[in-house]
Amino acid sequence: MACRVRPATAGDLPALCALLGELFSIEADFQPDPARQWVALERLLQRPQQALVLVAEDGGAVCGMCTAQVLISTAEGGEAALVEDVVVRHDRRGSGIGSALLDALEAWCGARGITRLQLLADTANAPALAFYRRRGWQTTQLQAWRKYPAASSAQ
Repeated sequence: MACRVRPATAGDLPALCALLGELFSIEADFQPDPARQWVALERLLQRPQQALVLVAEDGGAVCGMCTAQVLISTAEGGEAALVEDVVVRHDRRGSGIGSALLDALEAWCGARGITRLQLLADTANAPALAFYRRRGWQTTQLQAWRKYPAASSAQ
């Protein structure tokens, strides 16, 4: 792997939106919407104490990304992190970039004293599920649910 992992900046937003487009095009529950992704990424970048956005770049070109958002876990009695948006550009998958991104994310979480990481993965994305298993992630007895509030425009 010839890329480096670093915190994202506002200048990375076009590349990050393109990566999210790749991710959301293979996830059954989401659809790419670059305008929404742009706004959400800007908000994450504005909250460095509650969120982390990492990019992997090679030769100045972004080739992967991941995000984490800090939560307070009553079960853990401390901070936990929701890991989202782990995606590597399709032509660079399998080259160690995803592992490098998660290593950096885990180091950030460890330095903060975060006690648990959690993520959601599309059940039909076999390569992603195998990747997480290889990295030591475990499934739980919990089931993901969602609902849009009546006043929400997310529907």
